[in-house]
Amino acid sequence: MKAFSYLRVSGKGQVLGDGFPRQREAIEKYAKAHGIVIEEEFRDEGISGTTELADRDGLARLLDRIESNDVRTVLVERSDRVARDLLVGEVILGQFRDLGVTVIEAASGNILTSDDADATKVLIRQILGSVAQFDKSVTVAKLRAARDRKRRNEGRCEGRKPFGARPGEQEVFDRIIGLRRLRRGQRRLSFRKIAETLNGEGVLARSGKPWDGTTIRNIVARRKTTKAT
Repeated sequence: MKAFSYLRVSGKGQVLGDGFPRQREAIEKYAKAHGIVIEEEFRDEGISGTTELADRDGLARLLDRIESNDVRTVLVERSDRVARDLLVGEVILGQFRDLGVTVIEAASGNILTSDDADATKVLIRQILGSVAQFDKSVTVAKLRAARDRKRRNEGRCEGRKPFGARPGEQEVFDRIIGLRRLRRGQRRLSFRKIAETLNGEGVLARSGKPWDGTTIRNIVARRKTTKAT
């Protein structure tokens, strides 16, 4: 029997990880045990399991390929490689059923496109889809909670690191704050004047360009926001 394989990883970082090799190994093991020849592999890189069919290039190419030949079996590692979202998964499996294609989960041997007349198999498929969807929701919730905790503790969580956080910047950061500090009997230096002072000392901004007042203002403002948090 000939078959196509479909692989998917959701995160960009997983593309170079063990996601694809692990899925490929499980599929090849099942194929070898059942005398199946993998004709061609299709995959989606960095695509969420909640993404609709229209936004998955690899899956779209797979369906197009099926329509142009006689291969009617597709192997996936697990059902959540098709989709984590139950509704999205049912829609995609429905597309395969309409083409007369059998989608097999290599990890368990379950036929994901089993006839809707078999209520037990349909129930199992939907339960597996619900578990995958719930697992994804829990993971998202935990990541959000972790980000919130880090933001409370550190004042920020993601995005570009503030000036002073990179190696070699702390000394310049302290110099900026020192120049801005109000001294008794003296006027506070303006942001423009601080920039001129740093430029006169031959100190460059992170970009490698001379300092300007706006950049100095942003650095001081971020410091105040962090201290207030």
